Amino acid sequence: MAEALVHVLWFIDGSEDEQMDQDDAVKVMEGVAHAVSTLPSDQRQELIELVGEMAAAESNPARREFLDEFPKGFGLIDDAP
Repeated sequence: MAEALVHVLWFIDGSEDEQMDQDDAVKVMEGVAHAVSTLPSDQRQELIELVGEMAAAESNPARREFLDEFPKGFGLIDDAP
């Protein structure tokens, strides 16, 4: 399920204005960020690890960058050192 969610978010993130209303895209991305940031810490960690594995296996540099930035961008980890 997590892989499907990440795939949909990758599609939304890369959508052009003609494909999707950008205001709607932002709302969806912010909604997901809020939802995953409220997961219990063990589930957040599991998602972080899964996305890391996906990034390591990804051959598309742009998608790999999206996956690498996913945990921070979607509130799974904060900016604290």
